[in-house]
Amino acid sequence: MSAPSESTLPATMKALLVRSPGSPLALATLPVPLPTPGSCIVKILAVQADAQTPLIVSGLPGYSFPPNFIPGAHAIGRVVASGPDATVLQPGKLVMLEGFIRARDDPDDVQILWGITAGLTPESLGFMEGNWAKGCMAEYVRAPMENCYVLDEGRLCGELGYTYEDLLQLPMQLVAMGGLRAIGVKPGERVIVAPATGAFSGAAVQVAVALGAEVVAVGRNREGLEKVAGAFPKGRVKAVAVTGDVEKDTVGMKQWGKVDAYIDLSPPAASESTHLRSCFAALRKYGRACMMTIIGKDVALPYPLLTWNSLTVKGQFMYEREDARLLIKMAETGVLRLGKEAGIEVVGRFKFEQADEAFAVATKNPEMGKLVAFVP
Repeated sequence: MSAPSESTLPATMKALLVRSPGSPLALATLPVPLPTPGSCIVKILAVQADAQTPLIVSGLPGYSFPPNFIPGAHAIGRVVASGPDATVLQPGKLVMLEGFIRARDDPDDVQILWGITAGLTPESLGFMEGNWAKGCMAEYVRAPMENCYVLDEGRLCGELGYTYEDLLQLPMQLVAMGGLRAIGVKPGERVIVAPATGAFSGAAVQVAVALGAEVVAVGRNREGLEKVAGAFPKGRVKAVAVTGDVEKDTVGMKQWGKVDAYIDLSPPAASESTHLRSCFAALRKYGRACMMTIIGKDVALPYPLLTWNSLTVKGQFMYEREDARLLIKMAETGVLRLGKEAGIEVVGRFKFEQADEAFAVATKNPEMGKLVAFVP
């Protein structure tokens, strides 16, 4: 069967729409968008039902978005129409959609997380409102071509047997890939991932193992850590449940030998957590650390230790395009595992009409290995 073209697109579509911050997320019927130069129209096959979405659209501080906003940043879809400047993004192609959009003429200063937040500046809010206010929780989406990555459907869904929902792990793993590559993690190195039991931090464990590293998975939930470790070949992931005793926890993280690197994916409320000091103290001389999240307030770090051990501390917001290309190659070659063989379970598949139920299930399953999807 030939792929749909622009002339055969339906006139309307279903979407989850927020009229303004604080308004309820509601099912809406909207016009199907048309492609413009630099964009393509993608029919959504699966989009993640993120447990944080109801909080984001409620007007949670730190999240800004324009009126008539459609959330949703991580999706798998099929190109159904493309702008006149498209080359490989032609109708019929299966694509991964990711949400880190940068202004083409000002990529360093104007950045948004599509379907999540416009960030903190009036310029970025205006950029989202004028161009990308409609995210992926819709039957069709107009997507910037830079944020669409062609997937080898025959390999991933045919030979390897992954479902479209399984492929939703890729955009989450991409965040971790950005951090791990920013500090140059190499095969054979030992890497701390802390904490390691959440959806994004668990994805960091998956990517680090696929890059050839040995992982020290850190967190407070011993049962959850053991589950994470059990999803990988024996010895590749070691679990350390922190106690709050900095010295004891540091010894625990170093018990298998020198630690080369540390990637931090702490939640915003972790500013008082002792694990940060322990993770830095566990690094060897010339070790590297990557800080990827936004903790709610300043964090006290062991300044003399940073100097004495010549540690490198790198802040990293999201990822680069080459990170996405490498990640996809790793998945297509089977180096990076997805789906059931990676311990990932799709615990719910829902239509947009079932949004409340979908987010309730996602809220009950926030940990690594659980995924909830909208399947329009």
